Amino acid sequence: MAGQTVQTLGILGAGRVGKAIAALARDAGLTVAMAGSGDPVDEVVAADAVVLAIPLGKYRSLPSERLAGRVVVDAMNYWWELDGARPDLDDPTTSTSQTVAAFLPGARVVKAFNHLSGYALEELARPAGEPDRIAVALAGDDAGAVELVEGLVDALGYDPVVAGELAEGMRFEPGTELFGADADRAEARAMLERFWDTQRGRVVARARGRL
Repeated sequence: MAGQTVQTLGILGAGRVGKAIAALARDAGLTVAMAGSGDPVDEVVAADAVVLAIPLGKYRSLPSERLAGRVVVDAMNYWWELDGARPDLDDPTTSTSQTVAAFLPGARVVKAFNHLSGYALEELARPAGEPDRIAVALAGDDAGAVELVEGLVDALGYDPVVAGELAEGMRFEPGTELFGADADRAEARAMLERFWDTQRGRVVARARGRL
């Protein structure tokens, strides 16, 4: 995987987030295939990496068999107002990306882009080295997939910050300090580290037997 880069990007979901990521990818010179609800997904699932940008509550509609073996970027979030009360998505013992990964056996899932606002995706991408470049946190269990997505994040105009394994995606889900923050790399790392000192962090730590 070392040295490989994303040349083709598939996006499942044609809402604001999906369209913003597609625009960034095209600006970076990538070939983009996008599918909204009911659209054919052949080109999307054949891409080097596939971004999930549908409402999280609909994750069971994903073509799980066709994503086996693919690098899958989970940009989804749980919103109870939209998704309804979902114990499977509100379990402090696991991250939502772990739940998605369990539904996608064989997929190489990396959580990324979920904590940026639509505005940040549309307006705040910057070339590498710019002083006001903001960070994107990533989490994943497959080191090669994480490395590939790090390169994608950088190519799209953000500084990648690896939070750890997929379980650590909990630290930048909705309700955390980093979620929605336009933070640079150092700030993002500090926010991730402070997670365990927050109320949400204590709830998660207790549920996972860390307290």
